[in-house]
Amino acid sequence: MSLKQQITEDMKNAMRAKETARLGAIRLLLAAMKQREVDERIELNDADIVAIIEKMLKQRRDSITQYKAANRQDLVDVEEFEVTVLQGYMPQQLSEDEIKAVIAEVIAATGAAGPQDMGKVMGAIKPKLAGKADMGKVSGLIKAQLTK
Repeated sequence: MSLKQQITEDMKNAMRAKETARLGAIRLLLAAMKQREVDERIELNDADIVAIIEKMLKQRRDSITQYKAANRQDLVDVEEFEVTVLQGYMPQQLSEDEIKAVIAEVIAATGAAGPQDMGKVMGAIKPKLAGKADMGKVSGLIKAQLTK
């Protein structure tokens, strides 16, 4: 079952169970997917859907920090619930040791020598870790490796 089919099935199950909050979060995801399909006239594959989910998760996390700064706990709770729903569709996250192993492998393959090669390493590593790791965290780990 593709990720798109799973999301659609989950929407139907949320409708049957009358889980309005979960249904709303799933509908937001489906709307984002449909928007991209219509705009680009393509059929989304699982990698495209994961990229959309990552973007939505980043938006939710940014909103959470803004709402916390404004003391809006009610809105923080809604956004945190949406984050948990969206994370259910993400692939299993890699551990820090696994990420470091991939980074070491890519640095060796690209011949990166210092911080000036950061872009080259990020460009090579992004397809390998897309959806499996927080790229902000990966960037910090790469910077630490290259400045040694």
